[in-house]
Amino acid sequence: MNVKINPGVARGRITAPPSKSESHRLLIAAAMCDGVSHIDGISSCDDVLATIDCLSALGVKIKQDGDRLTVHGIDFRGSTATDTLFCRESASTLRFLIPLTMLSGKPVRFSGKERLMRRPVSVYESLFTELGLTLRQDADGINVCGPLPCKDYTVTGDVSSQFISGLIFALVAMGGESRIRITPPVESRSYIEMTLAALGKFGVSVYFEDENTIFIPEGQRPAATDVRVEGDYSSAAFMEALSLLGGDVAIDGLATDSLQGDRVYARYFEMIAAENATIDISDCPDLGPILFAVAAAKFGGTFTGTRRLSIKESDRVAAMSEELRKLGATFKVYDDAVIVEPCELHAPNDVLSGHNDHRIVMSLAVLLTLTGGEVSGAEATKKSYPSFFEDLASLGIDVIYK
Repeated sequence: MNVKINPGVARGRITAPPSKSESHRLLIAAAMCDGVSHIDGISSCDDVLATIDCLSALGVKIKQDGDRLTVHGIDFRGSTATDTLFCRESASTLRFLIPLTMLSGKPVRFSGKERLMRRPVSVYESLFTELGLTLRQDADGINVCGPLPCKDYTVTGDVSSQFISGLIFALVAMGGESRIRITPPVESRSYIEMTLAALGKFGVSVYFEDENTIFIPEGQRPAATDVRVEGDYSSAAFMEALSLLGGDVAIDGLATDSLQGDRVYARYFEMIAAENATIDISDCPDLGPILFAVAAAKFGGTFTGTRRLSIKESDRVAAMSEELRKLGATFKVYDDAVIVEPCELHAPNDVLSGHNDHRIVMSLAVLLTLTGGEVSGAEATKKSYPSFFEDLASLGIDVIYK
């Protein structure tokens, strides 16, 4: 689906969509409980629906009533997958659930859309191969088989924190004492803290006993409880960027004490609005596309820590470089850095490509409110922010579906 956007100034108030990152974590913690939990304000995006589907296939009973989920927890040590676990395009679903499914010692197969199946799981492959466990990846899916032992693990810190969070969930479910030692530097630490906080809401104490060591005490089982998902800073960044471009947008539903790493966007926006800033995004790589976009519209910027953007839903550095050039931007790409130079943006002569990536689509849509133009693949926003274009229209932007 293509969307045409006419130039306009966004004004108004919206409520931030539910946090995708917290929705995954609360769902999995609830699924590990001995009892029934309720999760209010759950995200309805495709990624969270993938986690719901996979947990259901593993025997977790989940009932949805509006934005409330009722979750009947299970003991993953005895779970059996009723079918291949289809993760759609959700790397969080895949990486969080691989270790949990390996507790039973029964074979499980994961599958997903093509781009997801090309994203690496080499961290798990190395860990599990050393233990004589099965993790085999082919073009169409991943086969795993445990049982995963309760022991101390060492994981490199310069990879996605999702691997570490997946291990945390599994080690808690096993019930024994264990540690995860992370070889520094530790990137995306805030997302690990989110996992610890989610488990804490269910009565589980997991913590950093030193800067790089996570301690999981023995004998813990998450206790069923009722929780509410907070608003999503990652999605709010796109709407707040409209204020940086001359609009006036207020966003409700964001917790001021949130652990979400992407809440730093507000500080980074201030830096970009003031000068040609230098920003390290290694702890918040999902902000890369929108930061590149607003830098192109303001005073430019230098962004380091961009290496991991190449293995997201698209190669986000290459995608933004290609599309921003159509708008008149100068974009220089290095191994682990990007430079966006100040420029005069203009309407594109061609339809912009969303590269089947929700964050690329939304970043380009924000810029098109300045220049006007059309972007393809608008349906990709269902992955994280299904109401994105509806919210954009509610702020007075002329959005035309084609």
